[in-house]
Order: sequence, then C-alpha cells, then structure tokens
Amino acid sequence: MDTTNNNPLLCDIETGMCAVPEINDTTNNSTIATAPSTIKVLYFTDPICSSCWGIEPQLRKLKLEYGHLIDIDYKMGGLLPDWKYNSGGISKPADVAHHWDEVSAYYNMPIDGDVWLEDPLSSSYPPSIAFKAAQMQHKEKAVVFLRVMREMLFLQKKNICKWEHLHKAAQHAGLDVVQLQKDADGEANNLFAEDLQLAQQLGVRGFPTLFFADSNGNQEKVYGYKPYAVFENVISKLQPTAEKQPYASDWQSLFSKFASLTAKEFAELSAAPIEAATALLQELSTNGQLDIIETKNGHLWRKK
Repeated sequence: MDTTNNNPLLCDIETGMCAVPEINDTTNNSTIATAPSTIKVLYFTDPICSSCWGIEPQLRKLKLEYGHLIDIDYKMGGLLPDWKYNSGGISKPADVAHHWDEVSAYYNMPIDGDVWLEDPLSSSYPPSIAFKAAQMQHKEKAVVFLRVMREMLFLQKKNICKWEHLHKAAQHAGLDVVQLQKDADGEANNLFAEDLQLAQQLGVRGFPTLFFADSNGNQEKVYGYKPYAVFENVISKLQPTAEKQPYASDWQSLFSKFASLTAKEFAELSAAPIEAATALLQELSTNGQLDIIETKNGHLWRKK
C-alpha cells in the first residue's frame, strides 16, 4: 500500500487501515517464535488508532472463543510521531475532528472527534511509551490500561499525552503509577524503539496489523479492519482442529468479563442485532443496572 500521500490520522475506511508514512522496505521473512499448540499473535497497534478501536469487538470475541489457543503480544507502531508534515489534506490537529466522526459512524463505535478541537494530542508516542511501561509490570493489566486510555481519548476527549490522564488510567488498571512513570522515563523508551524496529522489519505499513504464527513457522496476516470471520478463518487455517470455547453471552456474564462494552461489542459478543443490543443496554442503564457514558457518536456502558 503506497502511503506516500497519506496522513497517518486519515484512516482509510475501505481498507480499515491507519497507515504510517512510507519507509524504506526492509521486509524480511522473519518467523515468529511460538510454543507448541499455541498460536502466537503479534498485534501492531497504536493508542490513538481509530481503526484499532474499530476491531475491539472482533478481538474481544476472539479472546473469548480462542483464548485457550492464542497468545496476543501487543506491539506499539508509532502512528503519530509529531505534526511536522502536511499531507492527505491534514496539516493541523483540528483537521482530524470531522474524519474521526465519519470513522465512528462507519465502524459503529463511539468516537468523538472534538478532542482534536478542544485538547489535541501532539503525538501518540507518550501513551505508547506508557503502555510499554505498563507491560513491564503486568501483561494483562497493560491491556486494560490501553483500553482505558482509548476510552478516555475516543469518548471522554482526554488528551492522553498528559500524565494526569495516564495516571488515572494506570490506577484504574491496578498498576503502580510511580513505577509506571519511572519506567516511561527510562527502559520503556528502549522497548518502544524495539517495537518500531520490529514493525519495520516485518513490513508493517499501518494499523491494525496482526501476524498469526503456529509452532511450525506457518504465518498469516490480518491487515486492517476485518469482520470476525476473517480472524476465525486464520485460526482454522493454522490449526484445523481448533475448537471454539463456549461462553455465556447473557449481559451479566459478559460484563463480568469486560468492565465496559459498546453496543457494537455487546452485539458481536451476544450475537444480537445492533438495534436489539442497544435497546437492552439502554434499558439496563435506565434501570440503574449499568452506568452509561454518552457521546454525540454513541455510548459506552460500564458495570456498576
């Protein structure tokens, strides 16, 4: 994909990609090490990637049905180093606002683009480095941390470059905030640089990009926003005998697994039409059984 004239924050709705600027092609055939009977997944993403937010429903379902077979390793890709460019019709943060509103409608995931008007981010590097610092403490808590950062950005219009917001996200995820900032000022920078180098070696040109690999060295790639069936087909191709793990899809069970869900996520996980899923979540919030965060482009529900 030629990204020479593409702005990294202008995600292509058709391909579902947030593309990075063109770099020298150093793609190699590196294999991804994985344990027997396990499918290793390298997930290249970015905290401010709107298309990555768009595939949250698919990833959550993948973890529920195939979490016993897959091991997802989150890698940061460096979507927005800074604003030292003028391409793709975007030259300043305010130009992103309308685009994010369009992406929100297309993916049916709540994204409020007004953050680029009210408190714009200067780069995606600070939250990316903070995520690497979180991974140094706890792999699972780091994923929760990333989720909270995205909710802050996409729904609450918080500039997640600021440590006041990163501290709150870290506390919510159960991380040691003092250690997080210490690591973000130190070793996490090296880990982030390693992620960027690996992305270049593997020819990553945008996000989301997921590499699936089995213990025999067979690899498959999912590039951009794709429906759940594509992820499932990759699992079946690498492990033909793989069986889904059944899970309870009632709202109580789903909210016991995930602290928050959008209507699209709830619909995907409960196999319900989006209209029915939204109506049920609205009813539960009206009855006081769930908390709701409302935005102009959709809502998010949280367990009490």
